[in-house]
Amino acid sequence: MGIKICIVDDNKDIRTALEQIILMSENYYLQGSFSCAEDAIAGIPPLEPHVVLMDINLGEGFNGIECVKQLKATHPNILFMMCTVYEDDEKIFEALSAGASGYILKKTAPHKLLEAIKELYEGGAPMSSQIARKVVAAFQQRQVETIGNKDSEALKVLSTREKEILELLAKGLLYKEIAGQLFISPETVRKHVYHIYEKLHVNNKVEAINKYYGRDMA
Repeated sequence: MGIKICIVDDNKDIRTALEQIILMSENYYLQGSFSCAEDAIAGIPPLEPHVVLMDINLGEGFNGIECVKQLKATHPNILFMMCTVYEDDEKIFEALSAGASGYILKKTAPHKLLEAIKELYEGGAPMSSQIARKVVAAFQQRQVETIGNKDSEALKVLSTREKEILELLAKGLLYKEIAGQLFISPETVRKHVYHIYEKLHVNNKVEAINKYYGRDMA
């Protein structure tokens, strides 16, 4: 059985070009083509396509992301692939959050487009290489920010003295040396270190230092 496809794009030339790619390809069947979100929302469900190629900027009314969100909510089995000129992070994540499973650029070569449709149909999540790099980079940045935020929150519970001691521990100083530098007893240093471990939920000096400087302990 072939792959049934619908196209949603307000640019007539691009829509026609996409239609021709599908019509001229074996095992790919064009079910319908729409120029606006309103027509797509009404017309796509009865056609029961496997894959919908969706533009983001659809002119007046709903954009492609809102169109995907509405259709995906009522027809979860339909697969959506954004086919667009947009490469900015916000549009990518909005589209994926709305329910799109693939994201390729309009400048993608016809054979690559067909490969992406097939990959999506078979359970994959195809993305143009430029988009995939942005997704990975954004994910990594969010992970760093998440770790940083968690650690910042944890460090708020430390007193100024505890932070001083932790910084000196990081420099490799012994309890006795820290005591001499801060004009306190080694036993007082030891108590402070115990409280640092307790507050940061760690078990040793290395973990405490790693958490203080936001390093990954995995």
